[in-house]
Amino acid sequence: MTTLPTSASLSALAASALSACGADLSLASGAHAVRSPITGLQFGQVGAEMGAADAVDQAVGRATEAFAIWRTTPAPRRAEVVRHLADLLRAHIGDLATLVSIEAGKIRSEALGEVQEMIDICDFAVGLSRTMGGHTMSSERPGHRLMETWHPIGPVGVISAFNFPVAVWSWNTTLALVCGNPVIWKPSNLTPLTALASQALYERAAQRAGAPAGLSQVLLGGADVGAALVAHPAVALISATGSTAMGARVAPVVASRFGRVILELGGNNAAIVAPSADFELVVRGVTFSAAGTAGQRCTTLRRVIVHSSRHDELVERLAAAYASLPVGNPFESTTLVGPLITTAAFDKMSSAIAAARADGGQLVVGGERLYADDAPDAAYTRPAIVTMPAQTAIVAEETFAPLLYVMRYDTFDEAIALHNDVPQGLASSIFTTDVREAERFCASDGSDCGIANVNIGPSGAEIGGAFGGEKTTGGGRESGSDAWKAYMRRATNTVNYSNELPLAQGVEFV
Repeated sequence: MTTLPTSASLSALAASALSACGADLSLASGAHAVRSPITGLQFGQVGAEMGAADAVDQAVGRATEAFAIWRTTPAPRRAEVVRHLADLLRAHIGDLATLVSIEAGKIRSEALGEVQEMIDICDFAVGLSRTMGGHTMSSERPGHRLMETWHPIGPVGVISAFNFPVAVWSWNTTLALVCGNPVIWKPSNLTPLTALASQALYERAAQRAGAPAGLSQVLLGGADVGAALVAHPAVALISATGSTAMGARVAPVVASRFGRVILELGGNNAAIVAPSADFELVVRGVTFSAAGTAGQRCTTLRRVIVHSSRHDELVERLAAAYASLPVGNPFESTTLVGPLITTAAFDKMSSAIAAARADGGQLVVGGERLYADDAPDAAYTRPAIVTMPAQTAIVAEETFAPLLYVMRYDTFDEAIALHNDVPQGLASSIFTTDVREAERFCASDGSDCGIANVNIGPSGAEIGGAFGGEKTTGGGRESGSDAWKAYMRRATNTVNYSNELPLAQGVEFV
């Protein structure tokens, strides 16, 4: 059993955390409702009302003015605001994590982990500010130098989802800032407080660094605000995280005005479990990847493809692990699975289970509603496992909830084919001690996903690597590696330091 907090206690906790972060606002009134999935109830309102087009126009105007200053500021100087932001995040990691738990329903350790991810990407971006550079190429013409240079592109629009209400903003904003671009952030309308607290911390960092006003802005609101931001001709890049359906609407609009997009969309992530797999790793890795964050990560494990010889053993051990998972109030230290974001999410999970059973699936464990009498407006559920005779249409869909499908395979080629036979292509994993299987999985004829892991689950990425996927996942990359290049434009420069004017390819023109 769990003890759920009251809306009044959540309101007081949120107000204290916001105040500590320096957000000067009241939860008592405003145009945007604030609710928590922990209770399912609204406990406040924030933000002033303004028409979407007017709000976006004003924000873009401020960002454009800031860009004129920021693009000529040396990158290491730009990084000062990010360095100060990291310091403030370290000082307020508990406060911001509290707001993440209140608005997204994450357990304490996952909420703290999300803020730590913000700190990590800040550190990465500060180092990046002194290492960004282009190539120098050999020119075919004597007395010439051929090189590439990278330049800021202009205002960047960030549209984030509820499940990672602050980390995704930080992935984009820290890189965009050191690359010389201002950022306009449209957070999920389900998580306004985390956005306002993050912006308050940024404003304090900007003041310490002496950065110009308008470099980072938050726009609260619904889909109309996002649509106006996507359509604005002065927004050079839209980084949007959400459903594949949302991405399908965003991409054509931005393309029609020749803007850029980074799309982080749906995932239907799988793990292949080979006969040689270490089952201690498998059970722990699968349980966290499938049930963590109540199945509400884009990298959540949704399909397990296990060799027939070990199918029954795995299902039995996973069922035992699932049955013992503590589900409840995310602020309780023993809780490992918090609530779904809304009751509608639970309804979709229930519908998916019903469809899977109609296709011949067997519900092994979970799927039931918990605490409905104590919190009728909240959605707590035990994570579910369904064994499937084949990969049917419902399995190929992404159900954003803790619902795991388990299927058999006999040959490794069959496993790879089953793994890749879904529209999405975000994250993937294999559990094996066979080096040939591991290498094949990561090769060009193995996993077709943007992330391919060996002996760990697909969920939980470090900031050092580029994050993103293929196919209907969108194809964009954020965070580490050379993802910074998406926020800049490349120029190829030819410098003639001779007294002659030879033409390329030996062309003569007198």
